[in-house]
Amino acid sequence: LSAGVYCCCAALRPRYKRLVDNIFPEDPKDGLVKADMEKLTFYAVSAPEKLDRIGSYLAERLTRDVVRHRYGYVLIAMEALDQLLMACHSQSIKPFVESFLHMVAKLLESGEPKLQVLGTNSFVKFANIEEDTPSYHRRYDFFVSRFSAMCHSCDPDPEIQTEIRIAGIRGIQGVVRKTVNDELRATIWEPQHMDKIVPSLLFNMQKIEDIDSRIGPPSSPTGGEKEENPALLAENCFRELLGRATYGNMNNAVRPVFAHLDHHKLWDPNEFAVSCFKIIMYSIQAQYSHHVIQEILGHLDVRKRDSPRVRAGIIQVLLEAVAIAAKGSIGPTVLEVFNTLLKHLRISVDFELCDRRGSAESATFSTSSKESDERIVQNAIIQTIGFFGSNLPDYQRSEIMMFIMGKVPVLGSASQSLDTSHLGDLGTRRIQIMLLRSLLMVTSGYKATTISNALPPPFLDPLLSPSLMEDSELRQLVLEILHNLIDRHDNRAKLRGIRIIPDVSDLKIKRDKISKQDVNFMKKHGQQLYRHIYLGCKEEDNVQKNFELLFTSLALTTIELANEEVVIDLIRLAIALQDIAVINEDNLPLFNRCAVMALVAAYLNFLSQMIAVPAFSQHVSKVVETRSLEASYFLPETIFKDKCNLPKSFEKHEKDFFFLTNKIAESLGGSGYSVERLSVPYVPQVTDEDRLSRRKSIVDTVSLQVDILPGNSTEDKIDNTEEITFEALKKAIDNNGFEEQEKEKRRLVFEKFRKAPFEEIAAQCETKANLLQNRLAQILELTIRPPPSPSGTMTITAGHARYHSVPVYEMKFPDLCVY
Repeated sequence: LSAGVYCCCAALRPRYKRLVDNIFPEDPKDGLVKADMEKLTFYAVSAPEKLDRIGSYLAERLTRDVVRHRYGYVLIAMEALDQLLMACHSQSIKPFVESFLHMVAKLLESGEPKLQVLGTNSFVKFANIEEDTPSYHRRYDFFVSRFSAMCHSCDPDPEIQTEIRIAGIRGIQGVVRKTVNDELRATIWEPQHMDKIVPSLLFNMQKIEDIDSRIGPPSSPTGGEKEENPALLAENCFRELLGRATYGNMNNAVRPVFAHLDHHKLWDPNEFAVSCFKIIMYSIQAQYSHHVIQEILGHLDVRKRDSPRVRAGIIQVLLEAVAIAAKGSIGPTVLEVFNTLLKHLRISVDFELCDRRGSAESATFSTSSKESDERIVQNAIIQTIGFFGSNLPDYQRSEIMMFIMGKVPVLGSASQSLDTSHLGDLGTRRIQIMLLRSLLMVTSGYKATTISNALPPPFLDPLLSPSLMEDSELRQLVLEILHNLIDRHDNRAKLRGIRIIPDVSDLKIKRDKISKQDVNFMKKHGQQLYRHIYLGCKEEDNVQKNFELLFTSLALTTIELANEEVVIDLIRLAIALQDIAVINEDNLPLFNRCAVMALVAAYLNFLSQMIAVPAFSQHVSKVVETRSLEASYFLPETIFKDKCNLPKSFEKHEKDFFFLTNKIAESLGGSGYSVERLSVPYVPQVTDEDRLSRRKSIVDTVSLQVDILPGNSTEDKIDNTEEITFEALKKAIDNNGFEEQEKEKRRLVFEKFRKAPFEEIAAQCETKANLLQNRLAQILELTIRPPPSPSGTMTITAGHARYHSVPVYEMKFPDLCVY
């Protein structure tokens, strides 16, 4: 009777329930009843409106089986659901999907790893189904949270742990694919989802043993590797996520990376951070690279108070990012990158100086360690600036060179330099050196078609200013930057080291015929280059490297920019340098004088072979040979040795040791050179750069003596007094001699204006105008001090004079009224 009642009740049940019940065998080990499953599938396809009821009933049975731990029937139910999903694609499938997702959620909530993996597999199959219409109400918040939690599984069994983590990563991958293909894909890019997805993937990516093996463009691992390795699977999912990011949601995907690296302290050491951002830069679309760079710069600003090694790690990541981005388009972030880096350079110098002051007070080891760490930060910034700049197109690199040069602090300059007022002289020097070092890296490999493009006036003038500063390292950097810009044929390596080159042809120097633009450049700016080489040789703190760089500057100028006029100017400059050593008006040390003589010998030896005038080469060779026998300390091979016996004085040396202007003029004149200008001594022009460079003037004060008689009045007649010198007595005794001197002066002036180049005449006129202006300014700035004695003499002291602009002199002003 009971069996009959059951059969009668079963016959009265809805058909979809009977079809669902029939797919379950009595023994779950037998698996799904395929014949009945085909009937259920045919029924679902024929009557799609019944799909939601089928799904609800299956969900009811699955929930009951999960609670009763009847996992065999759970597997059968999920297999049936998967087949129904694959077979049905009508609009009525939407309610069925809700039941399906509810069942998957039940499986994921269970504590059984097998059920979690089963639910994940079903969800991945569902994610690969392309639905005909978008779902405007479906959300995947639960699945994002649950799959992210599975990625952090800490099951004591390593195999189970790996299995659950792989399931979690595959689930996240399924969510991403499903939502990206959906028209409502923007929901997955919301910060609350990205803050769970991205850290979960990065957590598993940290398990990669060989990080370097996966740096670069996306790889193509085999299917087996993807399934077995959570780290590799997470990395590919991360690449896929970033590859689908668009302009509006790129930042939401990148910012959680910084949070993860901060939380796990992965900036020091930063190997994983570097590999992670390389993956990011290679995975995103090229036109969005500047978003990532902006985020790194912003995070650097946020962490500017952190330890130096953390900041250095972030800067290293930035270096790797811009190295990839520079190959494509990075948009408007070029100047922003450099501006931010220069700002942090100043901050690092500030921290270093503060640590140095603290170490001076407490003398602790930790402060010195911090100071060295700050040097790591500074070197990382310089390396990033240089690498980024050297990979930019030439037109952008020129702008960056101007931008960096504008940041170099120069005393008295009103440029947009970095604020170093609170750093003092030491901090300002550190900033100057590091900015010039970064500029040196930016100019490395720069090949301008013309020198005027490489050295425009707005760049040339501020660049040459540090070459006059009282710091040998600054001057070295300026010369190296000039070499990068002038050397367009990579000849600098062949000229490395100052020496007497036996045969210049062995160097295989590359050169082109000087262009018209370069000729015009030398006419306009050649005097600037000459004067900075000239003044650079007169510095007392010059070391061997300074003289080597000065020699290279002269040689590169000869190779790249020398026509006949420039050759004559360079010879005049060389003779003027020789006069510096011989006359020694600046009281240079004996080593410097010998080094200048060696520099002139090395350069004239190089120049004579480059222009190939036999008589000139013969004269140079003869002088060099004489020096090698009797005065080897005038040659670079000897003077720059560690132990060199220097002469006691220069007075006893004969003419054979020196290069003579008349012989050089005679030798060049026979080869068609216009040698009239060789008779005009080279005189460097004086500009405002000397004041801005903070060079010490030979004349610190100008003393003006004013005779003030006791009880003087405006009615008293006071005779003018002048200083009595030998020249004044000679003029008073011999009027004829005075007239002859005046005639000779007029003749020399006439010769100069007839033979000297226009640029030199203009430079000297400008020099005299500057002298007049300086003297006028000094007179206007007089400060009157009380007379030191009752003799009636008063001393008026002017301010600092410009370098080599005003000689020491004393004047009497008896008619001067002091109010």
